[in-house]
Amino acid sequence: MSKTFKIGGIHPSDSKLSRGAAIEVFGLPQTVTIPVAQHIGAPAVTCVAKGDQVKTGQVIATAAGFVSSNIHSSVSGVVTSVDDVPDAGGMRRKAVTIQVEGDQWAEGIDRSDKLMSSVTLSAKEIVEKITAAGIVGMGGATFPTHVKLSIPPGKKAECLIINGVECEPYLTSDHRVMLERSEELLVGVQILCKALGVEKAYIGIEKNKPDAIAHLKGLVSKYPGVEVVPLKVQYPQGGEKQLIDAVVGRQVPSGALPIEVGAVVQNVGTALAVYEAVQKNKPLIERVVTVTGKSVKTPANYLVRIGTPIEALIERSGGVPDDCEKIVNGGPMMGRALSNPTAPVTKGTSGILLMRTKEARRPAATTCISCAKCVAVCPMGLEPYLIYKLACKTMLAEAEEHRATDCIECGSCSYACPAALPLLDRIRLAKAGVMKIARERAIKQK
Repeated sequence: MSKTFKIGGIHPSDSKLSRGAAIEVFGLPQTVTIPVAQHIGAPAVTCVAKGDQVKTGQVIATAAGFVSSNIHSSVSGVVTSVDDVPDAGGMRRKAVTIQVEGDQWAEGIDRSDKLMSSVTLSAKEIVEKITAAGIVGMGGATFPTHVKLSIPPGKKAECLIINGVECEPYLTSDHRVMLERSEELLVGVQILCKALGVEKAYIGIEKNKPDAIAHLKGLVSKYPGVEVVPLKVQYPQGGEKQLIDAVVGRQVPSGALPIEVGAVVQNVGTALAVYEAVQKNKPLIERVVTVTGKSVKTPANYLVRIGTPIEALIERSGGVPDDCEKIVNGGPMMGRALSNPTAPVTKGTSGILLMRTKEARRPAATTCISCAKCVAVCPMGLEPYLIYKLACKTMLAEAEEHRATDCIECGSCSYACPAALPLLDRIRLAKAGVMKIARERAIKQK
């Protein structure tokens, strides 16, 4: 029987329309807009000004603390503004805009395709390089990678789990990385193991990617301690806690982090970025982005410089279809509606989904029929209908008691609800409210 997590889960159609589309290098845009907050934590502090000349890979904003991340220029050219600009959701946030003038790279970055398999740096030196390169989680969470690798006192990492699940429907960027950048990925896994001081790494891949499973299984014999783990197709298996349960059978307690059970989880794209940072001195300035949708003329996977306008990617894939109702930044389950197509690609942009009208419009919500389907599918063992009701009544203390902050916002409850209730929308509001109260409480206790 195939491995998977034990609580909840759903089976939406995977709709991997671009799974066979090889990664294409996307050309340089005329301008890039690079936000200084592309990660969980404090926004980086700009260190360039209007009129400055910058090179590809040059630091343009420095981390504002431990839980923060450096930001680098993805192009060479002249800084035309350092100002607030609309992000993908329409909110104005600080960004550096650069007029592209060629592609002159900063010194010391190795741009060759030669595989550098020998890992000579110490664990401390590896983490320092990852920190300097601005590497963050590229599965969507964008948590600074150096923070994950800094194990708290009294804790010990026992294994590394690489997330190659890509359970979100439509998205295929990780799939293509596993097929096309596999050797670099595996060296990245070894680098992460050395940084953590662990000897065992697992790469979890769902069985709807048999080519990736077979390909990596054929290579891991050269990388001691690395094992490919095929997994049953079940959403949201890409969640950290669900993946740990599926791969090593350990359950992370409520409110706890994966390190509590000795595990550290990293995305395949992050492992590739770690390889490039440590072995090639290359900061995180580009990533693979899927552009897809059932009416998209050419679903594709593009290697894109950070800061490239999203609308340029859409245009490259044939433009916005006539029957497109909604553009989503990410996948259909956890992605957010894109209100501003001129917004830039960021470190966390895994895909752009153009949804047809009949897919994008929600049915009219009716009355809860107490079927408990939302409870059955919740991978965190929550009672979504109850947290929803508490959120509607702004009963945040009660929502906290019922573990609203444990919600991973996967959308399984909304997907399963026959009454079409906006369960996730309300739970997100409750979660945000509870977290705000918790922060205020922590400040008062200091």
